[in-house]
Amino acid sequence: METAQAKPPQIRQVIFLAMLLFLWEADSEAIRYSVPEETESGYSVANLAKDLGLRVGELATRGARIHHKGSKQLLQLDVKTGDLLLQEKLDREVLCGAIEPCILHFQLLLEHPVQLFQVDVQLTDVNDHSPEFLDREMFLKIPESAQAGTVFPLKSAQDLDIGSNSVQNYTISPNSNFRVVIHNRGDGRKYPELVLGKALDREEHPELILTLTALDGGVPPRSGTVTVRIEVVDMNDNAPEFLQSLFEVHVRENSPINSLVLIVSARDLDAGASGSVAYSLLEGHEVSQPFVIDEKTGEIRLQRALDYEVNQHYIIEIAATDGGGLVGKCTVAIEVVDVNDNAPELIMSTLTSSIPENSPETVVAIFSVSDPDSGDNGRMVCSIQNDLPFLLKPTFKNFYTLVTEGPLDRESRAQYNITITVTDLGTPRLETEHSITVLVSDVNDNAPAFSQTFYTLSVRENNSPALHIGSVSATDRDSGSNAQLTYSLLPPQDPHLPLASLVSINADNGQLFALRALDFEALQAFEFRVGATDHGSPALSSQTLVRVVVLDDNDNSPFVLYPLQNASAPCTELVPRAAEPGYLVTKVVAVDGDSGQNAWLSFQLLKATEPGLFGVWAHNGEVRTARLLSERDAARHRLVVLVKDNGEPPLSASVTLHVLLVDGFSQPYLPLPEVAPERAQADSLTVYLVIALASVSSLFLFSVLVFVAVRLCRRHRAAPLGVCSVPEGHFPSHLVDVSGTGTLYEVCLAGNSGSGEFKFLKPTFPNLLVQDTGTEIKEKSNCRNSFIFS
Repeated sequence: METAQAKPPQIRQVIFLAMLLFLWEADSEAIRYSVPEETESGYSVANLAKDLGLRVGELATRGARIHHKGSKQLLQLDVKTGDLLLQEKLDREVLCGAIEPCILHFQLLLEHPVQLFQVDVQLTDVNDHSPEFLDREMFLKIPESAQAGTVFPLKSAQDLDIGSNSVQNYTISPNSNFRVVIHNRGDGRKYPELVLGKALDREEHPELILTLTALDGGVPPRSGTVTVRIEVVDMNDNAPEFLQSLFEVHVRENSPINSLVLIVSARDLDAGASGSVAYSLLEGHEVSQPFVIDEKTGEIRLQRALDYEVNQHYIIEIAATDGGGLVGKCTVAIEVVDVNDNAPELIMSTLTSSIPENSPETVVAIFSVSDPDSGDNGRMVCSIQNDLPFLLKPTFKNFYTLVTEGPLDRESRAQYNITITVTDLGTPRLETEHSITVLVSDVNDNAPAFSQTFYTLSVRENNSPALHIGSVSATDRDSGSNAQLTYSLLPPQDPHLPLASLVSINADNGQLFALRALDFEALQAFEFRVGATDHGSPALSSQTLVRVVVLDDNDNSPFVLYPLQNASAPCTELVPRAAEPGYLVTKVVAVDGDSGQNAWLSFQLLKATEPGLFGVWAHNGEVRTARLLSERDAARHRLVVLVKDNGEPPLSASVTLHVLLVDGFSQPYLPLPEVAPERAQADSLTVYLVIALASVSSLFLFSVLVFVAVRLCRRHRAAPLGVCSVPEGHFPSHLVDVSGTGTLYEVCLAGNSGSGEFKFLKPTFPNLLVQDTGTEIKEKSNCRNSFIFS
């Protein structure tokens, strides 16, 4: 959109100075061609490619085109051959009028890279117009007293051709009284005057009719005629005379219509009708002239608006004719003074609406500016906004290139609205604005960026397959396909991690899914990397680390390690009847494959043969006597201990303990089968026989047992001695002698943690004695999980 108004110039101006034009003209030679007017269209003026030293086809590859100021394209370029052709038949008189030489200015624009060449085509005149008189006849009044040699002015013929093809000669039809004399004006044009050859006789010829012929200099010459009617009148002694033969006047081009230009005056010494003077314009018709003269007063006024850009000066002939027909003449030279009445004009030759980011100096637009005014009114200043990364560079004459100041970043700014302002230096200043919009196209120069460098996701074990466990998100500052992302799982660093069977990712939105149910006891956590790749060319990518933490569910019941429950015979604990309250009978050892509070175990006595005699500590599973033992207490007791975890819901397991009250450690002990406990209790005679046999045992063995008991009693107040008879089986049994209130064991969880099979490895304290029953104990390095219990 272009507007013209008076406005002070903006910053960043590039001024067309005369020196710049002079330097350009000194360095840049225009390519000049000549062609006759009226040549048929399609005529080849020249081969531009050859004259510019360009290869065949280079014009096409470099986007060559012809630029001409004006809406009509007069020439066309054949980019394949390089020929400059006429678009249509050219008429020099229409294009240039009376201006000589008639030169058409063109520019050859090469876009890749940008280069401009000035091309001038001169139209030579051909004799295609005949001389023409604006009036069909001329009327003269000549007194019969006029002397031979008297000169009478005649109106000139008009010929649109120039040079030798314009009017060169005038002739008058044969007669005995008049001849024609030809004179040259200051502008080179010729005008005729009628000269009286001999005196006239009104009584003989009261009226003469002659034919004036105008001939041009063409070959063959063209001609035009006009009738000259001469009336012979009575004697008139004096012709009108102007005060001066040449009047010069300056008129501003914006002068209003009917404004006074000049007053001319001529005097005639005759009296009466012969002394009255009438003024007229000798050349041209009033309709075609911008000036008109009052025939009585001699006032020359403006009848049409002047335009300095069309015609800068006028030369008119004024005739003063008295009543007797005598004529006096003068010349008026009118110079049109330029005013700043034309705003600068901007013509866009080429415009690139979109440019890629990160490009070096790039041509955005090529345009020309012009102002038909003269002097300072025609000097121009071209500018753009100061805060834009663009520059205006003058090329030659009135051409500019708008280029980027440096690489642009679309992510910082994707669109620029540029206003090109062209201001002249006249008074008042006029300006033209032209707005263009430049879009910065995207280049894939930004890699995707994840919102986090490390993601931690949580999922509970025993999840359902295809469960959505979380998402990763990345953004790309680019646009279009350069910002479209695809997510993928990268190969894990641990080659043993079956990542493809654990998780999957949605390639479009980064959602992560668990492919199968996870088991906390088998895999507590795992890490992998996720990549995001854009669709640019070349594609850019980035990656992030994802850690998946498997949360424990209470899916494992407590497992009792001691006393063993899978043995073929039960384990019986021996308690002396002399034990004090709080005597440690045994300790129930259990583990839970879960973690956290799901593995926090609590113990409670669920059943007892004699309630109140024994108690279980809730936190460590120790079974102790609750009171002093008496003779009335049964010798055999069966305790059921419940082991419960702290999960939600809680899971539990129970263990059965057999306790035998004995008077001393030498008392024989026989394990009671669990299948017939009532019969074992009823058979007291067997117990007595066992005691009797034990009492008559070897004195040495008895002494050793007593010695061991005494030592243990000294070290601990009431040291329990648990003797467990364990049959042969897969799980090894031990006879454990514990000094103190409790001993820590290291337990190995063998095989699958969910199977409930455990192996004793070794005691954690040196005072723990373990009697191996013959079953091989696995090495610690083969353990998958180990537990410490006390």
